[in-house]
Amino acid sequence: MLRVPATQKGLGLTGVEPAMHDSWNGDAGDDEPGDLEDRSPDVVVRDTEAEVTCPYCGETVVMGLDPGGGAAQEYVEDCQVCCRPCRVRVTYDDTGTAEVWIEEPQ
Repeated sequence: MLRVPATQKGLGLTGVEPAMHDSWNGDAGDDEPGDLEDRSPDVVVRDTEAEVTCPYCGETVVMGLDPGGGAAQEYVEDCQVCCRPCRVRVTYDDTGTAEVWIEEPQ
């Protein structure tokens, strides 16, 4: 087993100048690191959650979305309230906005 001295544990960056951190998160040198204006125009941030209504119990819940799953997705997920299976279809447009349909599975 390799032992790491306490001063070197973790993934934190020690001894790195703050200006170097800014170049990694897309900051253009202003006072807000990671601003949307600092991103290149081809970077799209996709929605990560959506409010949906269960077709069985009628409850409205916030559902987590996986933007890494592609621009068009279809899967079955249980309702968070009544636990019945629902077919979920998600599509992302060019701006990263998700359109979500939820229905009884066929």
